[in-house]
Amino acid sequence: MTIIPLSPDALLTTTRSVRKRLDLTRPVPAELVRECLEVALQAPSGSNRQGWHWVVVSDPELRAAIGGYYRRSFAAYRTSGGSAGSLFKDDPARAATQQRVSDSADYLSEHMGDVPVLVLGCIHTPGGLPEGNQAGLWGSLLPAAWSYMLAARARGLGTAWTSLHLAYENEISELLGIPADVRQGVLIPTAYYTGETFKRAHRQPLDEVLHLDRW
Repeated sequence: MTIIPLSPDALLTTTRSVRKRLDLTRPVPAELVRECLEVALQAPSGSNRQGWHWVVVSDPELRAAIGGYYRRSFAAYRTSGGSAGSLFKDDPARAATQQRVSDSADYLSEHMGDVPVLVLGCIHTPGGLPEGNQAGLWGSLLPAAWSYMLAARARGLGTAWTSLHLAYENEISELLGIPADVRQGVLIPTAYYTGETFKRAHRQPLDEVLHLDRW
């Protein structure tokens, strides 16, 4: 598979959440998804446990079922005060960006089940979820999920990071036969994208979030 010639900084700064631009009609080869996951397996994990598992869903009926759960969860999120479109309404510049994000999220919620490949990143939790701070647990999965998304971007695929499906984690686990001691951490819709490329996103200035030595 041809790799898009991107510098490391270009890859990191132009891997965007793709929603409206996902090509819902073009099949994604299983071998290409495997290639991206091979890259993901090079990510770090606590004590090198490598407790991650990846469920790749391409079956139309299973995708449709997951899409149904996602749509129900998104409907609740959409009316909450924490949805993208509800944030920063007192800042016209950011409000416009948030509305675009909200519109694209609406689109994805309606079409999640139509995306050619859904990748669920999961992690083995033999003792159940730990009490207190869980950074060590999820820090052993989420970097690999991001590596998968970077590898997909370099191979002409679009992805989006979402966890709204977790409101129905038990139902989806039962649907897919995921064991009780394996927990889901992220859902990554994966497809070819329309259009040519992506650009850097506007972000708040670094100095607004940077703390040197002390807060």
